[in-house]
Amino acid sequence: MHPATLEITQQPEHNGSLVARLKGKLSLETVNGFLQQTRAYSADKLVLDMSGVSYLDSAGVGALVQLFVHRRNQTKKMAVAALTTQGAAVLQVAGLTKLLPVFATVEDASV
Repeated sequence: MHPATLEITQQPEHNGSLVARLKGKLSLETVNGFLQQTRAYSADKLVLDMSGVSYLDSAGVGALVQLFVHRRNQTKKMAVAALTTQGAAVLQVAGLTKLLPVFATVEDASV
């Protein structure tokens, strides 16, 4: 079995928002790297493009919440966009669709 990986690439800014595209698994094995990399982003608004996330578990959800709170404490914004069906279901079950700004597309989130 291959170790879980998560690749994060910064896209060109879109309407003043930094877009970070995630590809791979946002899970227990990858959350530390995810938080280290995304907490370093200084843009006023961060949009996480989740379209490439093949698997999201409770640790990944926890990391999203940690990042959201971290950015809110710095008066910065964060949005989650383009969730897969599995990712959307996990956030729904966790009851986080009311806390985290979730958008259908990166374009919607970047407005």
